[in-house]
Amino acid sequence: MGKGKQKFYAVWKGRKVGVFASWEECKSQIDHFDGAQYKSFSSKEEAEKALKQSYWNVIKPRTEPTNTRQANASDPFARDSLAVDAACSGNPGKMEYRGVLVDLRKEVFHEGPFEEGTNNIGEFLAIVDGLRYMMNEPSLSVLYSDSAIAIKWVQDKKCRTKLPRTERNHALFERIEEAERWLSEHAVSKPVLKWDTRQWGEIPADFGRK
Repeated sequence: MGKGKQKFYAVWKGRKVGVFASWEECKSQIDHFDGAQYKSFSSKEEAEKALKQSYWNVIKPRTEPTNTRQANASDPFARDSLAVDAACSGNPGKMEYRGVLVDLRKEVFHEGPFEEGTNNIGEFLAIVDGLRYMMNEPSLSVLYSDSAIAIKWVQDKKCRTKLPRTERNHALFERIEEAERWLSEHAVSKPVLKWDTRQWGEIPADFGRK
């Protein structure tokens, strides 16, 4: 595999603040650092310029093109992002979820189907798996979900489902418990935002079964 172009990393909040010339240097500042704030850029000049601004102004959904992802000017959302979604046949029923790169419309993970699940559980697990995936993909700045309930559950670090645990969904509940442990042990350093379906259409990770 060929070596890609060098990237530079701006760290607003970490063990050290500044611009770093490799992912290894950046990771040493933000790994397991509560509330770490960072983003990758294609040049040192871009990273230095961004560092002079507010982190939230830099990573918020944009309307102008970015150098890193060739965004369209008409896009109101961040293209250097990951979208997640779930689908469930019945309530409860067979449930699955996946993550898709917004810019490339490429599926990067797909889990399930699981027996006796719900859509909210799937949305919760999709966000957690998405955050785990993004830990190794520093170029992704935002995670999108169209579920306000699941986003709140992730903020609370707790899947607040009322679904009874049974023999058929035992494996699913084990996955929920593992996701809750991960959230309790890791800082969520990337923003998890609500996808605006009314303005932007269906989320890119949608299963298209409506």
